[in-house]
Amino acid sequence: MICYLSRNYKGVSSSGYKAKTDMEDLMAGWGFRNIGLKRTFSPHVIVSFVLTLFGVLKALVCLRKGDILFLQYPLKKYFSFICNVAHFKGCKIVILIHDLGSFRRKKLSVSQEIKRLEHADYIIATNPAMQQWIKDRHCQIPVGHLGVWDYLSVARPDAHKELPSPPYQIVYAGALSRRKNAFLYSWGEKIEGYSVNLYGSGFFLEEAKGREHFRIKGFVQSDTLIESVEGDFGLVWDGDSVETCCGDFGEYLQFNTPHKTSLYIRCGLPVIIWERAALAPFVQSNRLGLCIGKLEDLNRLLLSITVEEYREMRNNVLRMSDRISKGFYFKQAAEKAIAFLQTTNQ
Repeated sequence: MICYLSRNYKGVSSSGYKAKTDMEDLMAGWGFRNIGLKRTFSPHVIVSFVLTLFGVLKALVCLRKGDILFLQYPLKKYFSFICNVAHFKGCKIVILIHDLGSFRRKKLSVSQEIKRLEHADYIIATNPAMQQWIKDRHCQIPVGHLGVWDYLSVARPDAHKELPSPPYQIVYAGALSRRKNAFLYSWGEKIEGYSVNLYGSGFFLEEAKGREHFRIKGFVQSDTLIESVEGDFGLVWDGDSVETCCGDFGEYLQFNTPHKTSLYIRCGLPVIIWERAALAPFVQSNRLGLCIGKLEDLNRLLLSITVEEYREMRNNVLRMSDRISKGFYFKQAAEKAIAFLQTTNQ
């Protein structure tokens, strides 16, 4: 049996959980069995603790020899315990990495992270750069990769939207706190010939340089955003500086797969991404947008884009939007993991 463990999430509206709930929905749709409790949404700490505990205990009771259990990593509580019991019962573990604690939050050392990952029998990293990083740290477990996050939604972008011309509008969506996106406060003074639409909360316009270039759109649910986004490109950039992606959040782009990239694609927006980001090769090889070294490069690049070049990028994005709306990348990675484990069991 191929199975997975659902859980309680502490907010029904937070985009921070969408990647995980999408993966659960895809597994359920493919016939994987949820051996935990039914997925719930409760912000209450005690309720969340109880639901998580009982879900884990139920899952461990339901596991049978030969089962393959998919876990989404990090699983903050009971990860090692689940893996140890599953192995004791003759099961195999596949983990899908969402985040690495030794990077952005630095809650684990690199050696501690690798030791935790080695509780699995197969690892799905989010992209080739993360896959290689894990291999370079001498992890003894086979590692595949996802490529990009799939993004489920019944909403569809407007495929017949009129093609834009300069001045372009850049979309930046997500958590807009200064801690993660300090660059926003100095970006405005570098902007020439385009404007920025900010979707999210936590940004204080009155403190930003060049504030006249920004339009605050507030938080918009993803389904609504996909159908009604105002803009021509989606920006993937994090950290403290407009010169490069730096700081804990910015440097993490070299290995991370930001979920907002998939959101932009689902919105039908060509992507602008830091040239050293892990997803830059994906954007470039699929001709989904632009790779840049610093934000000031946009002043020149945006003016040089022809209508035909934009049309090509947008058509590629729309094809990719359809692909990730169906779970293409996770299905591909999961099938490789299952085939590997079933082969090694023979």
